[in-house]
Amino acid sequence: MIISDTGVPEQFILRDQYGGETMKRLDDGWCAALDRETFMCTIYENRPWICRYFEMGSYECIDERVDFFNS
Repeated sequence: MIISDTGVPEQFILRDQYGGETMKRLDDGWCAALDRETFMCTIYENRPWICRYFEMGSYECIDERVDFFNS
C-alpha cells in the first residue's frame, strides 16, 4: 500500500474500488517501476514508504528475492 505522499508517478499507481493505492504490478507480478536489466528502481527518489522500509540489499530484501525466485 502507498500510505504517504512520496511523489510516486501516476503510471505506477494502481487504485482499488475503495481508493486504496498500491504499486502497479506487471502481468508476471514484478513491480512496474523495476528495471529488469539492472534490478534497480526507476523511481528510487519517489519510491513508496514500504520500499524505503525494506532497504535494498538488506537481509529482508534478499530473503524476499530468494522466496520469490524459489516459488
